[in-house]
Amino acid sequence: MTNWHKSDWRNKPRVQMPEYTDDVALKAAEAQLSQYPPLVFAGEARRLKKQLGAASRGEAFLLQGGDCAESFAEFSADTIRDTFKVMLQMAMVLTYGAKVPVVKVGRMAGQFAKPRSAPTEVKGDQELPSYRGDIVNGFDFTPEARIPDPSRMLQAYTQAAASLNLVRAFSTGGYADVHQVHGWTLGFTDADEAEKYRDMANRISDTLDFMQAAGINKATAHTLQSVDFYTSHEALLLEYEEALTRIDSTSGQWVAGSGHMIWIGDRTRQPDGAHVEFCRGVQNPIGLKCGPTTTADDLKILMQKLNPENEAGRLTLIARFGAGSVGEHLPRLIKTVREEGANVLWSCDAMHGNTIKSATGYKTRPFESVLREVQEFFAIHKSEGTIPGGVHFEMTGKDVTECTGGVRAVSEEDLSDRYHTACDPRLNASQALELAFLVAEELSDLRIANMDAAAV
Repeated sequence: MTNWHKSDWRNKPRVQMPEYTDDVALKAAEAQLSQYPPLVFAGEARRLKKQLGAASRGEAFLLQGGDCAESFAEFSADTIRDTFKVMLQMAMVLTYGAKVPVVKVGRMAGQFAKPRSAPTEVKGDQELPSYRGDIVNGFDFTPEARIPDPSRMLQAYTQAAASLNLVRAFSTGGYADVHQVHGWTLGFTDADEAEKYRDMANRISDTLDFMQAAGINKATAHTLQSVDFYTSHEALLLEYEEALTRIDSTSGQWVAGSGHMIWIGDRTRQPDGAHVEFCRGVQNPIGLKCGPTTTADDLKILMQKLNPENEAGRLTLIARFGAGSVGEHLPRLIKTVREEGANVLWSCDAMHGNTIKSATGYKTRPFESVLREVQEFFAIHKSEGTIPGGVHFEMTGKDVTECTGGVRAVSEEDLSDRYHTACDPRLNASQALELAFLVAEELSDLRIANMDAAAV
């Protein structure tokens, strides 16, 4: 990538980006950001890439989850802690089911910008620019709030830095101790409605008891009380991304300092577009959302541009089709990857294709549809002989009522109780952990089937 520069995207067509009206303020914000330290470092990104490469071979499994869009107003230590806590619980359950390490990647410390289906919103007789995430403009439906404000990038950076600082402390300071994490999970399975998950939880308890008896504990094994935890976000606001992109002194390559992993959305994956141009030049792991309109020709071009060296762990294809549509689209994309001999990690985003509007007027996602898409994803990979390497969920550790269903049965009538999201509906803590148990069952079944096939 010696012929690439971090500002080359400015010469390409851009979509889903704000038009700033104050060029002086924009340049000042970019200049200030470019002087700030990067949020993440090249060595961390390389370590994540190596772990994602293992997941692409079935030697690990990717769990990616977190907020739809991070909020300035809801920023707190408790919010970060609660989401981190649920991610740890999910990872433990998935590790037990898959019998491989789980790579933990949060949608946090950078997930501030959101693509929108329309450039404007209408309420009553007033039409205003759409809300594009707190890094761009305000949520309040007023002309002043909806003006893109470049100084918001500086606030986003400050919040991301604080979030990362807390997550790093949680990851290594004892909060992630495996016995404590499992204790939280037992609290979930103690509820009558979660009884069907109690057997797996008890088997995990037996495993931990055996390890303790064998002398494997936090005093003798550091990994039982610390975890690797990475951050990710959609690289949508390219002024922010460019300002935090630096040359890695070790390799001489460019690295996006905004997050360990960045991804390109389904609306911004134009092969000749600005977002692809930016992402192709940084050494971070890259995610690519693949929806129903992803063509074989486009995918071939994108894989070549984003991973020209065909490096394992570099490119994650995040499938997002919607329950009932996976069988129509995933096999043809798998065929394209096979024809190209491409190294990719397949992950399932079971959220974005399953958004509906409830009878009560709220945007929601039925838990049953999310689960069904995951099950279809696993079934197709099994039939194709390929590896389902990860899952990608919008979720929160808070007790929100945004997605319907789950063992604690959120109904459409319940949505108004605690509907806090500024954009898309998220799984709450209970729904996220339940989904982890169900995905763990899929992973366990797949592992047993592979063992049986190998024995034949």
